[in-house]
Amino acid sequence: MFKLSKDILFLIFEELQDDSKSLFSCLMVNRFWCETAVPVLWRDPWSYSEESIQSSSVLVKSTLFDYLSFCRSIKVNTINSIIFIGSTLAYNQFIIQQEFYYFFMKKCPELKYLNMKSIKHQIFYFPEAKNCLESLCKLECDSSIDSAYFYGLSHFCQRIQKLVIINMDTKLNNGIVKLIEVQKNLKHFEWRDDFYDEFFTNDDDPYEQILLALEKKAESLNYLRLLFQYVENYEHILLLEILPKFYKLKILIIDDYLLLNEEQLEKFKMQVYPELEILNIEYNKLNTVSNIIENSGGHLKKILLKPYNIIDFELDNENSLNFIRKVYENCPSLEYLSILISSTKENFTELETLLKRCKNLKSLLIVIFDNYEDTYEDSLKYGKELLKILIRSAPTNFKEIRFGSEFKFSLEMLEEFLENWRGRRALSLFTIDPIYMREDYTELINKYKSNGVVKDFEYGSINYRI
Repeated sequence: MFKLSKDILFLIFEELQDDSKSLFSCLMVNRFWCETAVPVLWRDPWSYSEESIQSSSVLVKSTLFDYLSFCRSIKVNTINSIIFIGSTLAYNQFIIQQEFYYFFMKKCPELKYLNMKSIKHQIFYFPEAKNCLESLCKLECDSSIDSAYFYGLSHFCQRIQKLVIINMDTKLNNGIVKLIEVQKNLKHFEWRDDFYDEFFTNDDDPYEQILLALEKKAESLNYLRLLFQYVENYEHILLLEILPKFYKLKILIIDDYLLLNEEQLEKFKMQVYPELEILNIEYNKLNTVSNIIENSGGHLKKILLKPYNIIDFELDNENSLNFIRKVYENCPSLEYLSILISSTKENFTELETLLKRCKNLKSLLIVIFDNYEDTYEDSLKYGKELLKILIRSAPTNFKEIRFGSEFKFSLEMLEEFLENWRGRRALSLFTIDPIYMREDYTELINKYKSNGVVKDFEYGSINYRI
């Protein structure tokens, strides 16, 4: 029988690291497979299901492997949950946690990923902490942790490439600012506010120092995601001054609550990101997004807006036409697109041109700007036109359509479309219109699921998950 070498097996097991069931099965084949799979499995054991963790706890009892020496990650919440199973007494939990971190720092030659939400132990004080923490490249944390903790980490952890911060309150955490400042190759930064019904005073505002610290990382930063809940005019101006400096961004995501006035919108239109691949800016004007698309370098693969959040209260037909044209003129590599159009014939014609020009397109999220005078018959007309265009012009790899409730499909219309789709890639359908949950629609969709024309059907949110 042909025997795979250890190096080849290891590469195969690395491909299975997100498939815990298969990876655990590999442990049971023979000793050789087990010895090769264990280092992959224990690189990040906290990411597996509860059943897998229980299986891991059995494995720990064996003396065959030094399991912690393979581990490259810590997820504090998961560790605390496991320890809670052993004891519900706070004192006992604290002691067990301390023992775990002591042995981990002693056994683990290098830590790559740390999720330290709710951590209570200053792990950088352990004797082996320097060697273990110097290699840290991914960190997730929240701002409720004492500043002193971040100051401690900043002495050792200066090569973090991915930093995710959940902001829990209105006060500036100076330790986080320091941690950002000392990084030598920060590539990925996320900030998400997670508090409600509180507002900043001038002294508490956490955004200014964070933005100024990030500005110094413009040479390395290629992923930026910001969710600021309460942004005053000063931060708008500061953000607009700093954003153009991140010219190496490949991913730009600015979530809710970043509303710009007319003057700021005009400035924002001029943002140039020649390497941009993913764009999502919420609560903005369609023309602003169009200009960013035009100023990108032709590498955009995903435009993931939430069309219902576009703030053109009176969407002009020319604005939507301009948006469609900017997309197909500047995005030859586009794969995922959110689009808001007017219901005119010209818009549908330009949409078909987009489908023909953007040959890599896999998914389309489409919404028609609300027209309160539209009737049910109008919605059927829009639905029929959309389905005709998809049959005629959808690219070869097209596999997903997400549509708003402005599009209605009769049973006959939908069945004809699915029949015509037969032989192409299985199609996923997403909608927010409850009519498609009716029994007759469900039966029709299940019929085409069973013969492989439809892959998935979901009712609920049509927005892309980012």
